[in-house]
Amino acid sequence: MKLPNFMRKKWIRAGLFCLLAFALAILGSDVYISMATSDQVYTNLSDVPEAPVAVVLGTAKYVGEWDNSFYKPRIKAAYELFAAGKVRGIIVSGDNSRKNYNEPMDMKNDLVAMGVPARYITLDYAGFRTLDSVVRAKEVFGCSKVIFVSQEFHCRRALFIANSNALEATAYPAADVTTGGHTKIRAREIVARFMAVIDVVFGKSPKFLGKQEHVTMKDV
Repeated sequence: MKLPNFMRKKWIRAGLFCLLAFALAILGSDVYISMATSDQVYTNLSDVPEAPVAVVLGTAKYVGEWDNSFYKPRIKAAYELFAAGKVRGIIVSGDNSRKNYNEPMDMKNDLVAMGVPARYITLDYAGFRTLDSVVRAKEVFGCSKVIFVSQEFHCRRALFIANSNALEATAYPAADVTTGGHTKIRAREIVARFMAVIDVVFGKSPKFLGKQEHVTMKDV
């Protein structure tokens, strides 16, 4: 049955309104997270408030046969925090869902190579998503105060999740990547922030929690 013209126009307007509302919700989530975490990001090392533990958010060391440009800056930033005495321990949180893919071990090995003692590096093998890394830092590793390490756009999303889960947190951003695919990465982050808001609203839980684990830290 063919709809009358006025009915088709009504449905078209309704559809366009829904699309507009959806787009505004996505963009609004991005703006809100940036504003809500504006006083928790410290780009100057000397200004970073001390915390017991830094949480390095995982990413692949390599993309295919090429170095991942996001990886080394995160390792460097985590090392700087430890070397400056801003943290006494480091959690490296990432994906180890496949036998030959181990983000936490890669991060640990490279931090040790830079001079961080292995005993002060704790591996979180179930940091499959930012949500998992943040919530597990509190619920599994018993952290009450942390410093997140990743690129700034990612840190802000982690801070939003931490704030929503009563985890005291600041962030020391790693150097951003300014070459290649920046627009695509930014667009992906806008969607990721919207999904983070959805996760928080609906109380999304990490894929795995499990028993509490100990974090070894350098003595004061």
